[in-house]
Amino acid sequence: MRLRLACLLLSLLAPCACLAQTPTSAEAKPRARDLGVPFDGTPGRLNAITDVAGVEVGSTTLITGEGALRVGEGPVRTGVTVVLPRGKAETEPVYAAWFSLNGNGEMTGTTWVDEGGFLEGPVGITNTHSVGTVRDSFIAWGLKHGASKQAWSLPVVAETFDGFLNDINGFHVKPEHVFSALDGAHGGAVPEGNVGGGTGMVCYGFKGGTGTASRVLSKELGGYTVGVLVQCNCGRRPQLTVAGVPVGKELPEGVPYAMAKPSLSPPGDEVSGDVGSIIIVVATDAPLLPHQLKRLAHRATLGLARTGSTSGNGSGDIFLAFSTANTGADKVPGPNAVLTVSNERISPLFTATVEATEEAIVNAMVGAETMVGVDGHTVNALPHDKLQQVLKKYNR
Repeated sequence: MRLRLACLLLSLLAPCACLAQTPTSAEAKPRARDLGVPFDGTPGRLNAITDVAGVEVGSTTLITGEGALRVGEGPVRTGVTVVLPRGKAETEPVYAAWFSLNGNGEMTGTTWVDEGGFLEGPVGITNTHSVGTVRDSFIAWGLKHGASKQAWSLPVVAETFDGFLNDINGFHVKPEHVFSALDGAHGGAVPEGNVGGGTGMVCYGFKGGTGTASRVLSKELGGYTVGVLVQCNCGRRPQLTVAGVPVGKELPEGVPYAMAKPSLSPPGDEVSGDVGSIIIVVATDAPLLPHQLKRLAHRATLGLARTGSTSGNGSGDIFLAFSTANTGADKVPGPNAVLTVSNERISPLFTATVEATEEAIVNAMVGAETMVGVDGHTVNALPHDKLQQVLKKYNR
């Protein structure tokens, strides 16, 4: 309530967007498991990417204005999410790899991730037209905090398109919003739904956004943790599948793209307005080398597929995986000793990635709330009661 009042006061005093920094703990609202969705696998204590020790997540949410679109003024429904692999206090890089399932999107810095094998800073996720601002702000923040060990930086920043609800050409994400997300990043529970970069996103025709989940392997399988964070803005309603149940076909009402502008949904477009994407970040404490992390990033594809996506032409589906193990792997001059899970023992990590990705996507929709954006465009939240009814109908 205090946050909403503050937003109202800010909107009355100035045309700037309301800045809402992620709270230190997620609001107490149901997640998919609380509704009885029967996922496979064993989650960590938080069932979040922050179950991987050292990982911190921060976000800034920008929501202000209503009514007709006025470029540069609003309505604003956007933000930025950041993932720091070793937290704010540690600048040591981590082994990493990335994978593009469908390249109609952007993730900066990935050529050097491929070449060098390291992720050398935070991961940022925002809207399509704010990637440059977030990227440059990462460099400025690193210089301010002495986080950069070298004279140059190639930040990793990804995007999904929120122009159905947000004044995306108004460039409302500013450097101070990125700094706020980085400075406020923390471990613990991660808010889901309409937060950070996921604020204005749509997933399978329902309100989408930010979601997270984790899996912990048994001691016999290594005892490792895999955590996933997604910004989901993909798919069409008939595709949506939850725990093997065709939920989208059972709940066809209220698909928002029926009101989409022609520029957002061209006549005859084979996806009828599917101009979204999904970004998936996979973290693990298992000692994996870059080529093995690329295999992990590939498995996020299968978790996405479990929810029904076929990664259409208009969707940018880009995934990144990193490992917090092998500290000291970048010491100069080296050589440096590192550990690695053998290929014969890596399959359980694949399974964990698939399971956590699937659950993170559903968590994003369960955590999201109905939102009205530009020109009155409305995207309804996935109704919890109807989801439960459909699962019950299929004995799930």
